[in-house]
Parts: sequence; C-alpha cells; structure tokens
Amino acid sequence: MSSSSTVSLGRARALILVAYVVATVVGYATLRLLPGHDPLWAAWWADCAATVAVFVFSYVSTNSSFYDAYWSVAPPLLGAYWWFEGDGTAPVVRKALALGLCTLWAVRLTYNWYRGWTGLDHEDWRYVAIREKTGKLYWIVSFLGIHAFPTFQVFAGCVGLYVALTAGGRPLSWLDGVATVVTLGAIVIETVADEQLRAFVLRPGKPAGSVMREGLWSISRHPNYFGEMSFWWGMFLFGLAADPSRLGIMLVGPLAITIMFFFVSVPLMEARQLERKPAFADHVRTTSMIIPWFPKRGA
Repeated sequence: MSSSSTVSLGRARALILVAYVVATVVGYATLRLLPGHDPLWAAWWADCAATVAVFVFSYVSTNSSFYDAYWSVAPPLLGAYWWFEGDGTAPVVRKALALGLCTLWAVRLTYNWYRGWTGLDHEDWRYVAIREKTGKLYWIVSFLGIHAFPTFQVFAGCVGLYVALTAGGRPLSWLDGVATVVTLGAIVIETVADEQLRAFVLRPGKPAGSVMREGLWSISRHPNYFGEMSFWWGMFLFGLAADPSRLGIMLVGPLAITIMFFFVSVPLMEARQLERKPAFADHVRTTSMIIPWFPKRGA
C-alpha cells in the first residue's frame, strides 16, 4: 500500500468501510462456527476475531487509528445478535429501550468520529507517543493495548446489554426508568459537550492557547468523558433491572471503563493540555475534573 499521506480522504474512508465490512463478515463467520455455544461467549469469540481483522488493516496501513471507530461500531452489532438469541421471554419494551439507546449512542459517536477524521494521515497522538517509546515492539503493543484491551473493555461494558436482551422473567420496573434516564441523559451530555467543543475548535480568531471553558466545559474539564462513562452505567442498569443475580459480571465493564478514564485517559489528556496551554492550569484549579460541579470560588 502507498504511504498513508498520499491516500485521498475518499479512498481512506472507503478503506475504513472495507475494513469494518470484513471485520463484520469475520465475526459472523466465527458465530457460524460456534453453533450451540452460549450467546455471550460465542459473541466474545466473534468480537475477538473481528478485532484481529481490524488489526490487520491497521498493520497494513501502518495506522492504528483504523481501530478507533470499533468502540462504537461493535456494541449494536453484538446487541442485534443477542436480541435474536434470547429465550424470547425478556420484555420487548426493555429490549427495545436498551438496544435502541445503544444504537443511538453508536450512530452519534461514530458520526462524531467520522466528521473529525481527516484520513490516513491522521493517527491518534497517543498512538504516536506509544510508537516513539516502543520502537520495534510497537505492533505487539498496538495489538494488545490499542486493539485487544479496548475490545475487552467494550465487550465487558456490553454484558449489561446482553442480560437486558436475553434474561426473562422480570417485568419492567422503576429501575428500567432510571436506566433509560441515565442512558439517554448520558447521550445528550456527550452530544452537547462534543458540539460545544467542535464549535470552539472551529471558531475563527480565537487566541492561540485558549482553553475551552464554556457551556458544560465550565463545570467539568471533560464532560464528554462523563457522558461516555454514564452511558456504560446506563447499560449496567438495564441489565440490573433484568437480572440482579448477575451483578458481579455486569459490574466489570463499567468499572473498568470508569477507571480507564479517571486514571489513564484524563491524566494523559491533561498532561498534554498543560504542556501546550499554560492557561489550562487555572482551569484545573477551578473546575471539576470529570463530574460536573459548580466552579470553585474565584474562577
């Protein structure tokens, strides 16, 4: 393949589409090879196979950002499989709410990635930093850390969705209402935060090094991350409403995602912001890190 910098945006988008179609076909073929298996574990192996397929495209293109959209593309596909593999006794309203909101979240987040992606000349700055540190070991690290581990996190986060779509016997309850409010609220928060940030980034004439401190960004340094974490807790609540006996396995995903944002993603992002924008230090001093809250006095 030619250098990524010489590939047009249109061709790059076509390659991304081909990669995800291939990954979907590979995942489906894996499911066909596992007849009679528990739907949760069959989906896990299909998810792993699809991840390997995307990794091949990342490796061939020398760009690990081929994987970036997988975070939002995989969940509704997993959910669609589980919908049809359930025992048929789960309340249809719960299933429709859980999968419908998951699909809404996925379409919105994938579109947000799509319109911000500039082509194969773009690779997430964190991947570039990892490449510089790991050298010849980069592609092993990329497979394990950039592809496989996020797949595990997202799949674990989807266990609540799996339970909501397959567990029967428990009628709709107030907890389904709470799950709906939390999940829909998370999507709204993430959408508003992303739109506000996009408008700020594209604003002409803003001073160099200026920091986004408007709208939701005035009460949280990372409201988009707050929305993302809240979405996964919403999926957990749908599963809890369906079958509270599976509390332990459903907690793994949202906890892992929350820990990742608090202790990995946010510290990396903030270190970069502090390095590039000295004014960000004042934002750190006066504004809540993730959970929206009133600015400190003197802000």
